[in-house]
Amino acid sequence: MTNDSISTGRFAPPVGGFQLIEGRRIFVRRVGSGRPAVLFLPGASAVGLDYYAVQEAVSRFATAVVYDRAGTGYSDSVPLPRGAEAVATELRELLRAENIGGPYVLVAHSLGALYAHRFTQLYPHDVAGLVWLDGLNRDWDEFMPAAASLAAAELMSTGPEEFEQMRMALREMNAELSADYPEQVRMALTEAKESDEWIRVGFAERGGLVEVATELKSGPNIPDVPLIALSVVGADPAVPETIQRAMHDGRTRMDAALVNSVSHGEQRILTDTFHHRLCFDRPDAVVRAIRDVLGRVART
Repeated sequence: MTNDSISTGRFAPPVGGFQLIEGRRIFVRRVGSGRPAVLFLPGASAVGLDYYAVQEAVSRFATAVVYDRAGTGYSDSVPLPRGAEAVATELRELLRAENIGGPYVLVAHSLGALYAHRFTQLYPHDVAGLVWLDGLNRDWDEFMPAAASLAAAELMSTGPEEFEQMRMALREMNAELSADYPEQVRMALTEAKESDEWIRVGFAERGGLVEVATELKSGPNIPDVPLIALSVVGADPAVPETIQRAMHDGRTRMDAALVNSVSHGEQRILTDTFHHRLCFDRPDAVVRAIRDVLGRVART
């Protein structure tokens, strides 16, 4: 990993560093030791350091790695959205450059789950276990109401008024969620995440959801490895109640089908948080799921 802490973009990461992958600098932070390594795949609008507290906890019993996909967070920019194969191959090259040997436990949040699925399709022998953090699914539209379809998510408005409302909301939310982080991490994240650049990236990544789901449908199911899915069904005040009920039902059934597709799968339903707050409100549940998957990997 390079020691250079200045990105080619506007913001510099407060911790971690970069690897040069295909001519682009990819942000990565690795802490802890032991195998298999635990890799965090962020959701859209999230970055590797959003999982800082969970990474620190996991580092006490495993190698824990967070990173930013090219085009997101502190990594160098690329046109977005990207195909899942490009993201998966980039991750594998990053792991090789960091000399982190497989197989790995992939911890995938939201959009990151689609990329994790593609990684398992391309490199099944590099995957020892999976932790699904309220993850997206290639069969999402089969379980969700039309108002919450992947195509609907691609059409989310990014006009000037919505942008400014989002900036104000993000400023308050990020300050709250990262309140317990070290000051340098909290301040750097809060500043960057309310910027035009980072907000636009979150919308841009969502622009390829339908295409990524289609890409995944042409490949195999996830491999038969230990898997724990955390299904979040807490009350989100930002989502209309009728749509939320349908989404919770769809999420519960969708994740149940996922864990039933493997020999050592388990679904854990959380009612006291919602999608983007999972790792901040319930780091204990996330860390426990990771520890339990590692234990099952050791036994199998």
